[in-house]
Amino acid sequence: EIHIKEPIEKEVNPRLLPGELLLCEASTVYKYMQEDGSNRGTYGKLVCTNFKISFLDDDSASDDNEPQFKNKIVGENDITLQCVDQIYGVYDEKKKLLTGQLKKYPEKLIIYCKDLRVFNFCLRYTKEEEVKRIVSGIVHHSQTPKLLKRLFLFSYASAAPNNTDGRNQTVMFETLEDWRDELERTKGNVKYKAVTTNEGYRVSEKLPLYFVVPICISEESILKYEGRGIPIWCWSCHNGAALLKMSAFPKEQDDSTSQMQKAFLDGIYKTISKPPYELLKLDDLSSSLPSLQDIQTAYMRFKQLFLIDNSTDFWATDVKWFSLLESTNWLEIIRRVLKKAIEVAECLEIQHTNVLLIEESATDLCCVISSLVQVMMDSHSRTKSGFQSLIQKEWVIGGHGFLDRCNHLHKSEKEEAPVFLLLLNCVWQLVQQYPPAFEFTETYLTVLSDSLYVPIFSTFFFNSQHQRDTNKSGESIKTQSGPFRFLTVWDWAVQFDPKAQAFLNNPLYAEKPKPDKSQRKTARFKHQRQLSLPLTPAKPSTKRGFFREETDHLIKNILGKRIGKFINSSDEAPNSLREFYDSWHSKPVDYHGLLLPRIDGPEIKVWAQRYLRWIPEAQLHGGGTIATAAKILDLMEEVQTLQVKMDEEHSQAVSGDVHSVPMLRNSARLSSLFPFALLQRQSVKPALPTSTWKDLEDEDDLVKRDDEFVDLSEDML
Repeated sequence: EIHIKEPIEKEVNPRLLPGELLLCEASTVYKYMQEDGSNRGTYGKLVCTNFKISFLDDDSASDDNEPQFKNKIVGENDITLQCVDQIYGVYDEKKKLLTGQLKKYPEKLIIYCKDLRVFNFCLRYTKEEEVKRIVSGIVHHSQTPKLLKRLFLFSYASAAPNNTDGRNQTVMFETLEDWRDELERTKGNVKYKAVTTNEGYRVSEKLPLYFVVPICISEESILKYEGRGIPIWCWSCHNGAALLKMSAFPKEQDDSTSQMQKAFLDGIYKTISKPPYELLKLDDLSSSLPSLQDIQTAYMRFKQLFLIDNSTDFWATDVKWFSLLESTNWLEIIRRVLKKAIEVAECLEIQHTNVLLIEESATDLCCVISSLVQVMMDSHSRTKSGFQSLIQKEWVIGGHGFLDRCNHLHKSEKEEAPVFLLLLNCVWQLVQQYPPAFEFTETYLTVLSDSLYVPIFSTFFFNSQHQRDTNKSGESIKTQSGPFRFLTVWDWAVQFDPKAQAFLNNPLYAEKPKPDKSQRKTARFKHQRQLSLPLTPAKPSTKRGFFREETDHLIKNILGKRIGKFINSSDEAPNSLREFYDSWHSKPVDYHGLLLPRIDGPEIKVWAQRYLRWIPEAQLHGGGTIATAAKILDLMEEVQTLQVKMDEEHSQAVSGDVHSVPMLRNSARLSSLFPFALLQRQSVKPALPTSTWKDLEDEDDLVKRDDEFVDLSEDML
């Protein structure tokens, strides 16, 4: 039996953006709610445009029930073509991956998204011709390789009016002046200089137009090997030590070339190791951190834990949550990256040593480590505008290959790796460990990760500044000749109105340091679900989260032995680093000084908001961090209302600095899925047969059965 809402009589048309074209559509499509097998849902129209896939029902036409945190570009039933991860068809109850030309069309369509949403559509009641058109259209436009100029980014830029408010405080690092200002801000202008050698991209198309090098480096040196082997400045510490990065020479070279390059490097190292420069420490990230392929493999396994179709799948994986989580290796990679950032911070802060990060292109893990170090050591990078400027400097202008790493054009899966997402996961660890130190919230980081797949902003859709500049200088499709005027993702007003933007700002941000009061202990919130791996079997969590009473025995007897190897790994920090780490954590936290993440065992957690926000079973009713945030925002609104009344009484104008704060629902009605989803149904854990628990008691058996319920890759263990 299928519980349905009657098909809608009135015509519902999609809201199209400038430059957006309707490509195909199908009526009488049934969208399932993410339910527990009851088949509840609603009828509507499924459409595909050159920007998105969208489901329209009768609720789409009304503005009465709009969520408070509404995205103006991408609605809750919209999927941008770049956000589509995989598409499956269901034939006679069997799932099959859909790619290329289809000979037979499915009765159900399942779309898995890169932001971890899952959409289920039933096509049984749709006309056959419409099924063919919509399924082949969706598969073709979201899965087949395309040319860069075919991205919606260009259609939108040529058709949309450029009416942004221009009040964006983010430094874009597109001019020489921006680099000089940054040098002055960090007091690095005594030993380092911004150079114009790459104007016209005569050195390299991979390097930015302007960048900073040590003063002693000559223009000839920069030109000699197209910028390879040249230390490029990232940031200067308060004590004068600097963080540098360098693009390494290819390893496969003939002997004579290799000798010349070695002699060149030795000369560079000697030059920048003499006074006034500090001692130099080299760190080859390709040997000290996981490879991009390892990172991609780990993330592919990890995300499978959250792409859940129904309640049955959720509870089936629940009984072995820890072992599945550990076997992905994603949290261990985050721990290793954070540990590397602490090592670099110790060299800069304690040893007063310059650190030179080396990587083949210096545009992947170099970006992650240099950004993390600056977030940890420079409080400016923990403000919203400072963090955005940091992403511009190290990633966008720094030449991270967003187009390839996100595989926006579906050209090559070999190049794909979630490097930027890895950075956001690491920053989130710091945000949740030290909330008052950050001007932005975890919701800001989640929205930023979603914006990776919204092709109306140029920020995350080019591989380099050269590629962006080259493609920017085309003629607009319809109108006046001239360059495309791309939007930047940092203009949040394009996606959110002022009330929704309030969720991106942290109301508890510590504006000024308070050295007399230690807030470390109060900031150390206990997680409400087991989203991290347990430290020892002797200290089980008092909160039950995913696990009920019957799993306590399982945790003690099975997981204790297995997690041991995660904690006591052979790559423990050397004594000096451990002393630095322990010494810092024994003192009160200065929220405007150095921040070191806690990286021991269960301190590394799963980013719950991003990965669990679409799973109703994982919500905490009336709970989670949103309960606190809702109360604080309510109090802020009350204070601001009183302030307005006082100002009116004194006939004074209201200060323009007062932020608009959203009217929140009673926090008891909210769940931990807010603000991305409102309160959803209660989910009851199904009773497991006793035989299942018996089967699970043996550790080896559990390891063998890791793949039984979740579709993970074969080489998972």
